[in-house]
Amino acid sequence: MKNNLYATGKWLRSTMLTLPMIFIILLMLSGGQNVFADSVHGLAYLVTVIFYGTMFFMMHYKGEADKWRAIAFFASAVLFSVTFMSNLVEMRGSTTYSESEIMSCEIPFCHIVTTMVIIPAAIKQTIIFPGSILTGFASISSMLVIVLGAGLILGRGFCSWGCFYGGWDDGFHRIGKKTWITRINESYRYFALAMLIVMALWSASTLMPEYCNWLCPFKLVTERDKVVDAESLIKTIIMAVLFVALVVVLPILTKKRVQCATFCPMGALMSIFNKVCIFSVRNNRSKCIDCGKCRKVCPMLAIDQKHQPLINCSMCGKCVDACPTGAMQYHVKGTAMGKKITTVRTLFLYPAYAFMVTLTGGSVVNAIELIIKLIL
Repeated sequence: MKNNLYATGKWLRSTMLTLPMIFIILLMLSGGQNVFADSVHGLAYLVTVIFYGTMFFMMHYKGEADKWRAIAFFASAVLFSVTFMSNLVEMRGSTTYSESEIMSCEIPFCHIVTTMVIIPAAIKQTIIFPGSILTGFASISSMLVIVLGAGLILGRGFCSWGCFYGGWDDGFHRIGKKTWITRINESYRYFALAMLIVMALWSASTLMPEYCNWLCPFKLVTERDKVVDAESLIKTIIMAVLFVALVVVLPILTKKRVQCATFCPMGALMSIFNKVCIFSVRNNRSKCIDCGKCRKVCPMLAIDQKHQPLINCSMCGKCVDACPTGAMQYHVKGTAMGKKITTVRTLFLYPAYAFMVTLTGGSVVNAIELIIKLIL
């Protein structure tokens, strides 16, 4: 009887916590428009709302933020690519871009480019990206505002709750149970910072977004240069190899998010924001038994030997869920540790999850609509 009452109370509490998020999801995905004017679009909208709502409900009902976040995050990343690439095919006839499209500023501004525009914008008052400042899909100004807002609120949590690329290696690192490569030099966590510095300086010297030009693995699942000569062919090969190696194979072998943890300059930039953002993950040492589970499961190499999260923590919640004593906790900076742990966790989940839905939810609706049309 007590178990039934506990389960019912847990279900009711989880439902009450989910209802405000359902309202946020409905609002963010509709954009104030009549989404049911088209029946197929309306169906895709409902499926998306139910999916995101269910994942948020399960975070509370099961008490596992990471598991259900990861499902939503991976689905968002894959379906974002489906929408992005299908839109390009509809507009251009392919997922590649030509020199003329670059010169006419028709390329959407990617958040990763932020890491390469800072120095030229500060010193030469120049935005080194062939995109629109104010208009069109993913304009430069809108993406810069998103990056700044995400940095202040989530810090590197952006990499686990918002980045529409991060879901790829987050998903692949969960495939299989066996860890094939168990020994990883933890100094690799600093390689992303080196990438940030090198890419920023290289791009400033050439006035070109060089990471995007040569090294971004996600060009393979979004848009890339049209292969017209040896240089563009080499670029395509490099990006394809990096995607397979860093996003697919190594995450499966190491159970780590290799691309995000060690290679992405955007992740390094967001790590710096961890110093000023509102939330963090902390170890309450009074509860810690030094079992090491948090270090073992951390996909970002972000926990030190004293079991304390470092500046590169992406707040995915994996260590929080794995900790047997509840020592790993979400924390609001400026407040005492160990106080109202469940409330603080909920306070984090609302803005983090709402950010994910806001940034990728529209693409998910469009991808599901496309899939429904293909089926019908």
